[in-house]
Amino acid sequence: MIDEVQIFGVYVPAALWWAILASLLTYWLRPIFHRVPLDQVSWRPALLDITIFSLLWWGFSVLADAHVLASGFPI
Repeated sequence: MIDEVQIFGVYVPAALWWAILASLLTYWLRPIFHRVPLDQVSWRPALLDITIFSLLWWGFSVLADAHVLASGFPI
């Protein structure tokens, strides 16, 4: 994904926007995941946060690529 988004005349990588969106959602979902017993099972709570962020960023990137969804699911 080498797309760029133009914001006020400045070209910004689209991956940056997906990362910002994923970090905001991770920030909002963090209290919910830390209340669930899943947090007590995990080895380190920070690993849970990084995993949630990585999965959200990957998911947004996959959904942003229309040609990837048309050709198949990338794993």
